[in-house]
Amino acid sequence: MNSQKVFDLTEPITAADHVIGPARATVTIVEYGDFECPNCKQAAPAVKLMLERFAGRIRFAYRHFPLEEVHPHAVLAAEAAEGAAGQDRFWPMHDLLFANQTHLKRPQLLAYAERLELDMGRYTAEIDDHVYLQRVREHIASGAGSGVRATPTFFLDGRIQDVSFGLQSLERAIEAALGN
Repeated sequence: MNSQKVFDLTEPITAADHVIGPARATVTIVEYGDFECPNCKQAAPAVKLMLERFAGRIRFAYRHFPLEEVHPHAVLAAEAAEGAAGQDRFWPMHDLLFANQTHLKRPQLLAYAERLELDMGRYTAEIDDHVYLQRVREHIASGAGSGVRATPTFFLDGRIQDVSFGLQSLERAIEAALGN
């Protein structure tokens, strides 16, 4: 008998999540990530390729799991992404944050928001007031409750997917779930 605990996703995807793909997709993937995490940055292009390869058949959601003790700018970067999401620009900000992973201090985050042509008065006020910090903390709590300990952590159809040996295992699991 396998004594290893298998973790399930405790919080299902809701309308508040950042999602790519159809709601009725055959396979659902949830990633808990950290914008300052090098492994998450490496995973991002692979996830994009999977979204292209399995277009229309998978749904992908991104949730925040900043590892504050090792990534000092990760929480503010997550807040910055949420501020962009408030103006329907989450995914472009997501991509900018990973592309500029070593530059996640407040002045740089504001420059990315300007680049995305966000309403800077609103954005700056929300960042200064930490309007989205509670949402980030809720993601962290849901991840911790689902067994997330490191980033990136992926769930495929609600079950944690081991990607410690690379994202090929996630791709094979998607293929198996799709019956390919």
